[in-house]
Amino acid sequence: MAAEQLQEAERRNGAASNANYGKSIQDFDPPKKPKRNKFAMACAILASMTSILLGYDIGVMSGAVIFIRKDIKMTYVQEEVLMGILNVYSLVGSAAAGRTSDWIGRRYTIVLAGAIFFVGALLMGFATNYAFLMFGRFVAGVGVGYALMIAPVYTAEVSPASARGFLTSFPEVFINGGILLGYVSNYAFSKLPQHLGWRFMLGIGALPSMAIGFSIMAMPESPRWLVMQGRLGDAKRVLFKTSDSKEEAELRLADIKEAAGIPQLCEDDVVQVPKRNKGSGVWRELFLRPTPAVLHILITGVGIHFFQQASGIDAVVLYSPEIFTRAGITNSDLKLLATICVGFVKTSSILIATFLLDRLGRRPLLLSSVAGMIGSLVSLAVCLTIIDQSSTKLMWAIVLALLSTLSYVAFFSIGMGPITWVYSSEIFPLRLRAQGCAAGVLVNRVTSGVLTMTFLSLNRAITIGGAFFLYAAIAAAAWAFFYTMMPETQGRTLEEMEKLFGRFFRWKTSLRDLQEEDKKAVNGNVDGGRRGEVQLGEGTNGNRQG
Repeated sequence: MAAEQLQEAERRNGAASNANYGKSIQDFDPPKKPKRNKFAMACAILASMTSILLGYDIGVMSGAVIFIRKDIKMTYVQEEVLMGILNVYSLVGSAAAGRTSDWIGRRYTIVLAGAIFFVGALLMGFATNYAFLMFGRFVAGVGVGYALMIAPVYTAEVSPASARGFLTSFPEVFINGGILLGYVSNYAFSKLPQHLGWRFMLGIGALPSMAIGFSIMAMPESPRWLVMQGRLGDAKRVLFKTSDSKEEAELRLADIKEAAGIPQLCEDDVVQVPKRNKGSGVWRELFLRPTPAVLHILITGVGIHFFQQASGIDAVVLYSPEIFTRAGITNSDLKLLATICVGFVKTSSILIATFLLDRLGRRPLLLSSVAGMIGSLVSLAVCLTIIDQSSTKLMWAIVLALLSTLSYVAFFSIGMGPITWVYSSEIFPLRLRAQGCAAGVLVNRVTSGVLTMTFLSLNRAITIGGAFFLYAAIAAAAWAFFYTMMPETQGRTLEEMEKLFGRFFRWKTSLRDLQEEDKKAVNGNVDGGRRGEVQLGEGTNGNRQG
C-alpha cells in the first residue's frame, strides 16, 4: 500500500512539473492591470462633448458683453441679469432631463440638448434688442440644462469601475475646453465692427451643437437604461464592449439586474421590469421619505454642487475682464488676452486631474483642491483691496492679482471642478440616479445664477476685495463639509454606493464594514482552496493508516 501511495505522489508531482514546463518567470507574475477600455472612452468623449455648450457660452459672454453693453446700451443691472440668467433658464432643462432621459433614453436626450442649444445660439446671434437676446438666452439655457444633467449620468453608467473617475471627469474637461474656445472667439471677432462682432461671437456657438447632435448617434445606449427597459440582450452587448473583461461585464449586469428587481436566473433578451423601477415614487423616496442612506447621499450630492458654485468660480470666469479692469488692466486687447490665459490654465489643469482621480482617490484630491482655492481667494482679495485703496498703480499687486486668479482656477480644475460631477453621478442608486443628478444640477445652476447676477451689485456693496473674502469663507466651509460628510468612493461599483452612506459624520464605520466584507470574501476563497488541500491530505493519511 505504501509503495502504491508513493507512486501516486510521484505521478502527481510529474504532472505538475509537466504543466509548468516551458513557462518563464513572468508567467507566474500577478495579472496586470487592464488597459483603459477604448470603446468606453470613445462613448464618454462623445457624451461629454455636450458640455462644450455651457463652457462656450460662459467664455464667450464674458467678452461679448463688453461690446453688447456699448451696442444696445445696457445698465449694469441688465448686464448682471444677462450674464447670469442662463443658469436660471437651465433649470427648466435640468428639471425635465431626468424624466426625459428615463423616457427616451440617455442618448436621445443628449441629441435633444444639442438641438435646443443650436436654436438658442442662432437666436442670440440674430438678436436686435435686449428682449430678443434674453429670449435666445432662455432657449440656449434649456439646452444647457439638459446637457449638464445627462452627460455625467451617461458616462458613469457606461464606464467600468476601474476608469469611472477618469471618464466621468470628461464633462468638466469639455466645459473648460468650451470656455477656452469662447475666450479665443472673443479675441478673434473683437476686430469686427461693434454691431457685428458680438453677434458672430454668440451665433458661432451653433456649429459645435450641430456636430455633437450627429456624432452622438454613433454611440450605444446606456446599459443601465436598457436594463430598466427590460432589454437585457442589448444591455449585455453594450456591457461586453465597455467592460475590462467578460467577468466584469457579467458582474455589472448582475448588479444592475438586482437593482432593477430582475431575477438573476432570468437570461431572456427581453423581460418585464417591475413597475416600481420605471420612475414611479422616485421623488417621494428621494425627498419625502428617504432612508438614512438616501438622505446622506442627497445631502452630499446636493452639497457638493452648492459649494462648487458658491465658492465663486463662475464669478471669476464670467467676470474675468471686469476683475482685470479693477486690478488695473485697462486695455481691451490685454484684458481679452488675460482671459485667454485663464482659459488655458483652467483647461490644462483639468487634463491633469483626469489622470489623478482614479489613482489618488476623490477625497485627497478634493480636499487639496479646496485648500488651494482658499489660499488663492484670500490672496486675490488682499491684492484687489490694496489696489482699490491705492492712489498709484502698483505693478506688483497687479501681477499678484493675475497670478492669484490663475492659481484659483488651476486649483479648482484639479479637484473641485471634475470631482463634483464624478461624485454626484456615481453615488445615487440606480432607481434614483436620473432624478438625484437633476436635483444636484438644479442646485448648481441656481447657486451659479444667484452668484453671477449679484456679482456687480456685491462689488458696489462690500467692494470687490470684500466679495472675494466672502468666497474664501464659503470655500473654508466647503472644506469642513467635505472632510466630515464625504466617503471615499474610489474603486467601488455603482451598486455598492448605498452601503457606504447612512451614518453621516460616522461614514468611516461604513467604509470599514465594506472593507471587512471584502477581506472575508477574499479569505473565503483562500480558505476554500486550503480546505480542499487539507481534505486531500487527510485522505492520504487515512490510506496510510489502513
